[in-house]
Amino acid sequence: MADLRKLPNLSALRAFEAAARNDSFSRAAEEIYVTPGAISHQIRTLEQELGVQLFMRHGKRITITAQGQRFAATIRKSLNEIALAAEALQLDAKQKRLTVSALPSFAARWLAPRLWKFIDLHPDTEVVLQSSNHLNDLEREPIDVGLRYGLGNYPGLIVEKLMDDFYYPVASPHYRDGKLPKTPQELEQCSLLRMDTESSWLPWFEAAGVDLVEPTGGLLIEDASMLLRSASDGLGIALTRHAIALQEIASGELVRLFDVVARCPLSYYFACTREAMDKPQVQAFHRWLTAEVRAFKAQSEWPGEPGA
Repeated sequence: MADLRKLPNLSALRAFEAAARNDSFSRAAEEIYVTPGAISHQIRTLEQELGVQLFMRHGKRITITAQGQRFAATIRKSLNEIALAAEALQLDAKQKRLTVSALPSFAARWLAPRLWKFIDLHPDTEVVLQSSNHLNDLEREPIDVGLRYGLGNYPGLIVEKLMDDFYYPVASPHYRDGKLPKTPQELEQCSLLRMDTESSWLPWFEAAGVDLVEPTGGLLIEDASMLLRSASDGLGIALTRHAIALQEIASGELVRLFDVVARCPLSYYFACTREAMDKPQVQAFHRWLTAEVRAFKAQSEWPGEPGA
């Protein structure tokens, strides 16, 4: 790490960047409200300190040198980062903002319907909910909390497991004119909707004690919400996660088939940087979310062990 005690005078750096960008001492002076003579003096002092000529002088005209251009680009980038950081601090001072990222299915079907409770408790906090299948870099992107669905291995972050999840089949009560399968073995004659390799039917078949093969062909759906919609429309039977299917089950659009569950290989996790965890709004959200998960598990007939 560089010795910050050897950092050139910041006023001189600002004067130099402005002169380099405007290609003029006079226009730089107008921009930062000093005289052209002050700009010239600061840049000469900077050149002497660095031992490098940053501008060629041609009477009243100036031409930046190649070394000066490279240095100006670096200074411009650094000053821009300082300006952005200052704007972020000013925004935080005016208003508490909480940015949360989650999978689209979890964000839309589990988190969003509950967020009003947190907002009611904390009306001074602006909540920004982002949904993405992309694994955001919480150390580089302006996101306070990531609600992740995975194995929990997120180096460098504060990570807390929220809950496991479970798979089971669901179907529209009108699928095949209401003639739903009565036993797991009867799924062999049904259209089984597929999402991706993570939601393979095989673990559930094993938990149910039936010797069926993974369905192939037909419709392959990449989005969990679209999978449930397809099942609600009567296109087939979907293997869905418990946490995201309860809306349709509660409304009667879907019915759960059988009492067999298979544990998902992945779980839901709360993740954030240590810096984010110091924010009062993140601490408040963490407390609320933990309590909400406990209440959800208590109220939603949370499945037991696989095969139960």
